[in-house]
Amino acid sequence: MSLPATVQTLGRRACRFWHDEASLRARLISIGHLITGNMMGSMVGLLAFVVTARALGPHDFGILALTLSYARSVQLLIAFQIWQPLIKYGAEVRGKEDGGAYRALMKFGLLIDLSAALTAYVTAVGFALVFGPLVGVSQSGIQQVFIYSTVLLFQIEGFPTAVLRLAGRFRLVAYSSLISTTLRLALCTAGLLAGADLVYFVVAWAVSQVTGSLIFLTLALIELRRQGVRRLLMAPLAGVTRRFKGLWAFTLGSKVELMVRSSTTEFDTLLVGALAGAPAAGLYHVAKRLGRLVLHMGVQVQAVVYPDIARLWAQQAVSEFRRIILQTEILLLALGVAVFAAVALWVGPVLSWTAGPEFEAAAPLIVVQMIAVAMMLSGSAVRSALLAMGCQPVVLRIVIVSTLVFYAVALATIPVLGAMGANIAHTIMAGLWLAGLLVAFHREIRSHSSTLPPDTPDPTPPVEEPARP
Repeated sequence: MSLPATVQTLGRRACRFWHDEASLRARLISIGHLITGNMMGSMVGLLAFVVTARALGPHDFGILALTLSYARSVQLLIAFQIWQPLIKYGAEVRGKEDGGAYRALMKFGLLIDLSAALTAYVTAVGFALVFGPLVGVSQSGIQQVFIYSTVLLFQIEGFPTAVLRLAGRFRLVAYSSLISTTLRLALCTAGLLAGADLVYFVVAWAVSQVTGSLIFLTLALIELRRQGVRRLLMAPLAGVTRRFKGLWAFTLGSKVELMVRSSTTEFDTLLVGALAGAPAAGLYHVAKRLGRLVLHMGVQVQAVVYPDIARLWAQQAVSEFRRIILQTEILLLALGVAVFAAVALWVGPVLSWTAGPEFEAAAPLIVVQMIAVAMMLSGSAVRSALLAMGCQPVVLRIVIVSTLVFYAVALATIPVLGAMGANIAHTIMAGLWLAGLLVAFHREIRSHSSTLPPDTPDPTPPVEEPARP
């Protein structure tokens, strides 16, 4: 067969596959909006990041990085991933006649978020007041912590995330975040032109963060009102944990997992700063920041997939469930490999041209970080599948083991290799994490299949296409 004919045949098959796979097409469109919005926001945020680095230089930028990491570390220690149980249980009752159960579930999530936000703020300020002077933190350093810790009062993320993802409002989520990142860029650019000091940039980052959180919460409340869910705080909570069996266990388990897993992505900067100094922490923060931009793409994919697979598992549609996970894993693996190749080729010149020649030393750190990022991306769909299957304790055990290995490697290598030691620790941790998730997923699938009668059909209904805003 000639090449043109082969190309035409492949093209027809691709078109037929695209036409037949309605659920995949809907997911890819939603993922496309989320990734596009995330990339636009990330590019604007990266410009703000570059402007800040240019204005402050490696030393002051390292101090800012430590301030941001301190507040985020406290927030992640206290916060709950409440969106996970809200989506899992909300997918079972949303749209059914028992609207009161959905309303009570959402109120439960909102109250958890509010309590965590207040506790995180009090903890961050109190810890800085009590222990800051003991570890040599200056008065100006404590002032910066006080200023930026204000954002913790507004970190209400789990509840709005669940509401908007369950409603399929992915396009709205994708582009609304541009408002806060654009505001951050404007404030940082003004600071650069005016020659502002470190405190100004702390305020600028805090104001933009608070703005983004308030916009996100407002969108969720508007969506609930559109669904007919009103007077949310008046919903009775009596019996909500009996109605949704395992709600508290899932909520607390996801909180512990977040605390353990996030310690490696937040405490690591503080660890590098303590063992290698503020300049090394600044370079490491550059590498981690770029890695986080890529991981956000995986988060957007999970945002679309998780509600669908939670519904499918509840319906015991195992074949469709496995097919979605396989499709998503292939997509994420290809994305991770492509990003790693691009970074390995161009990261050095790009860093020199943007942040400045003094930040070019971060290039090897970023390349190693991207190896870990590619593995984390590849395993994110399997992690979501295990959560939808009710295997949150299994995920938690895998996270604990891989995290302990991370700290053992980091403490051994950072004093010798500097910031590179933390990146090597991330890579080893990601490999263990990915291997553990894959083994657990296949074991759970085999165990589930063995419990079904031999002639039990797989009730695989069509996946509901996400609602469009």
